[in-house]
Amino acid sequence: MEQLFNRKYIIQGLFIVVALILLAKLFYIQIVSDKAFVSAESNVLKKKFKYPARGAILDRTGKVIVQNEPVYDLMVIPNEVKAFDTLALANALEISLADARKFMRKARAKSPYQATPFVKQISVQSYARLQEIMYRFPGFSTQDRTIRHYPDSVGGQLFGYVKEVSQLDIEKSENYYRSGDYIGKSGLERSYEEVLRGERGVVNTIYDVHNTPQGSYADGKYDINAIAGERLISGIDIQVQKLGEELMQNKVGAIVAIEPSSGEIISMVSSPGYDPNLLVGKDQGNHYMDLIGNPYRPSLVRPIQGYYPPGSAFKPIDALIGLQEGVIDPNTTFFCPHYYQAGNRKIKCEHFDGSISLRRGIARSCNTYFCYVFQKLITKNGMKNQRQTYQEWRDKVSKFGFGVKLDIDLPFEKKGYFYNSDHYDKLYGKRWGYTNVISQAIGQGEITATPLQIANAMAVIANRGYYIKPHLIKAIGDRIKKEYVEKNYVGVDAKHFEPVIDGMQDAVNTSWGTAVLSRIPNILMCGKTGTVQNSRGKNHSVFIGFAPRDNPKIAIAVIVENAGYGSTYAAPIASYMVEKYITRQVSGARANQVEWMKSQNLLPLIIDKSKKPKLTKADSLSIKKADSAKRIQDSIRIKSASSKEVISVQLNKKTKVNTNK
Repeated sequence: MEQLFNRKYIIQGLFIVVALILLAKLFYIQIVSDKAFVSAESNVLKKKFKYPARGAILDRTGKVIVQNEPVYDLMVIPNEVKAFDTLALANALEISLADARKFMRKARAKSPYQATPFVKQISVQSYARLQEIMYRFPGFSTQDRTIRHYPDSVGGQLFGYVKEVSQLDIEKSENYYRSGDYIGKSGLERSYEEVLRGERGVVNTIYDVHNTPQGSYADGKYDINAIAGERLISGIDIQVQKLGEELMQNKVGAIVAIEPSSGEIISMVSSPGYDPNLLVGKDQGNHYMDLIGNPYRPSLVRPIQGYYPPGSAFKPIDALIGLQEGVIDPNTTFFCPHYYQAGNRKIKCEHFDGSISLRRGIARSCNTYFCYVFQKLITKNGMKNQRQTYQEWRDKVSKFGFGVKLDIDLPFEKKGYFYNSDHYDKLYGKRWGYTNVISQAIGQGEITATPLQIANAMAVIANRGYYIKPHLIKAIGDRIKKEYVEKNYVGVDAKHFEPVIDGMQDAVNTSWGTAVLSRIPNILMCGKTGTVQNSRGKNHSVFIGFAPRDNPKIAIAVIVENAGYGSTYAAPIASYMVEKYITRQVSGARANQVEWMKSQNLLPLIIDKSKKPKLTKADSLSIKKADSAKRIQDSIRIKSASSKEVISVQLNKKTKVNTNK
């Protein structure tokens, strides 16, 4: 009995202790702390999310190239809406009565209990009118946010765009994002989303019975400040970028310019381009559909997604490997009779060069010379070991960045294709040799590269043997990105670069070189031209180079589709951009040449089958002059041509290369 008596009091004591704890907690909640008041009075306290400004993006000189502009959204919680004057609200928002009703149905279908956008990005005038009459519309509130603005209206594919999150975006983020948030969908906006987006804030606002805000509760004691996204500092030179896009207007192709010593991208042009401001605002969806429907594919990021045979850009690479492997030296000569014969395969050369050495072979872009170099490389271990030797050669070439992703800080980069020996085993069995793949000696056949890879190879030559991973953003806030300092060596001794660079110097700076139109006053440019054969139209024009020869500041690759010889268009375009970057201007008579180049329309022919088969050329300049707004949608201002009335286009087909000019 005594044990039962003691147990009784122990249990009673426990209940008393628990009761005292609960009473103390209740006293704290109701008297000491006012958090419960915030919750209990939720009918007059509303949480408003504060959206942070996305981080700005600056160019290499400190100029802001991506910034923010304030806008306002009208939000609604359908379950809190009472009968209201729909016409008055529609008039204040400058929308129709039908639209007002439609927007309410959409909001109710989305969520009757959560604040959802009723009208996004209302004008400043509408916002001012609403503030005076908001008390008449219970359940409605305004929310401020920012949208992107691109002051220079260039770099659409480069910067990308921001769009409201989808349900899939929300799920992938493990519900970090909420309905109404925005997310980077492409370009730098996508790559750096986590640092650009910042952190949401919360404001607890008191509303009176008339739905008029009375300010933050408890002087903001329980508010959370929004934190703006981080600033990004890029390597882009916006003046060079603008010049590149102007030069490529009404042309299809790409430009990539790199600072060899750092790997920073100075300019990245994808043409046709588009104004990134078009993918901001209420009409974003319509503009986007016009964009992807354009037959010239301005949504394709050609510098990292376009596949082009490297052509003559490849010859210096083969020369460097030949020198490193000892199969040639700077004085090695071969006889060029206007062609190269490999078994029953004959590769033509544009010139009858006779006995020619390495330096002149590069300057003259002699096909015969480099076919002999390739032959020596693949047969150096004996005729029976060509398959294995080819694979070793291919692995050496890949160190220059061909056939692999360079991991630039942009999404959706492609690696091109550069087949290994296993691929040829499937085609030819185990009995094949250099004669089967001789086209690769001059950068054609089963090898394609992106303009970024081709420009990166030029950076390797400019650096005499290494590259730093190409990148667009060099700093986040005040923090330099340390991952972009490692030197990637390609396995060729520095001494072997000088004779190759001699040939590239002669290609530009002698009367018999193939790249004389890329010559720049008072700047020693080294370069190489190429001509990519296009079975569906005119050849593509290619130029690669760097300047100046000593302590190079810029390496560049230019590809202009359907433009003919590399010396005609790609070479001068490269020279204008290099001069602009180094001297900050294009001087003398060359300034007039720049204007001429801007005016050239090289867009490929397209077929108009709307009435009867005929060839037409879409020309945004001539259309503008004719004031044909219905044929090309001025709202999208694609720097090429409208997709209307066009049903097919022959672009980026499988190509071959003529590498002589």
